[in-house]
Amino acid sequence: MKFSLTTLGTASALPTVNRFPSAHVLNVHERLFLIDCGEGCQIQLRKYGFSFLKIQEIFISHVHGDHIFGIYGLLSTMSMLGRTAELFIYAPKVFKDILKSFLKHFGDGFKYKVTHIVINVKSPELLYETKSIEILAFPLNHRTDCFGFLFREKAPLRNVIKYMIEKHNLTLFEIARLKEGANVEREDGEILKNEELTYIPFVPRSFAYCSDTSPFTELPEYVKGVDLLYHEATFTEETKALAETTMHSTALQAAETALNAGAKKLVIGHFSSRYRDASVFLNEAQTIFRETCLAQEGREFEIPVLLTSGHNS
Repeated sequence: MKFSLTTLGTASALPTVNRFPSAHVLNVHERLFLIDCGEGCQIQLRKYGFSFLKIQEIFISHVHGDHIFGIYGLLSTMSMLGRTAELFIYAPKVFKDILKSFLKHFGDGFKYKVTHIVINVKSPELLYETKSIEILAFPLNHRTDCFGFLFREKAPLRNVIKYMIEKHNLTLFEIARLKEGANVEREDGEILKNEELTYIPFVPRSFAYCSDTSPFTELPEYVKGVDLLYHEATFTEETKALAETTMHSTALQAAETALNAGAKKLVIGHFSSRYRDASVFLNEAQTIFRETCLAQEGREFEIPVLLTSGHNS
């Protein structure tokens, strides 16, 4: 069961010859979620082997050009490829007029529907869910309405320990109840305790995406305990004043958020074009959070499945 992030773009406002603007693909159980859609996104999708037509949902953190200028081309290409399945775009309210303008001028002949779901939250709220995953949006601290996203696997059905089935002569009904997490009470009054007969087959995984933001007190709590945290690091501490003015974060501040959140791994990106060598960001962040990695175009960060000990029981 795959759960991985692939970065398509690591630049902030200005693209460079080596860095594309923000765009990322999260693969959850082979379902592709596109997060932000900077200029050149569709080129990067092709380069790294992602099917345009497998993308059903796009999440836009905020309406600044370096996060949305790729949307026009991508939607047009999806149409030319014969898309018929509805596409859902989760984005701030202001995106409504952008989408309306695009469809008015370039939407003739589209055989698929584009639906905009407005994001407008003051604290973490559920945005999307299936049987296996839930996605929450939470506010960030930027110059315009900006939101982060938390992707979490739901707890799986419990597995019944195999030898317990024969030992207790479990019925199919009892097995089903145990898998749902309930105790089983038999007619003779015997209680079969769930925690003694079952186990969780794997530990649910999580990923959080923190786009453009200044640090703020609540953010570590919003992403507490996440397995993989992507956090912008537009500047280093030597240009901290500029970070404050533009409402961005330094690499050190991103690392502080990861540390305070108890994140397992941090990925930093969204680098200012004034820095030619991204290693300065990595060196700064790792002074307080060793499990920091640099986002790079095409680099994949996979969260492995952690099987529980009961898996082999």
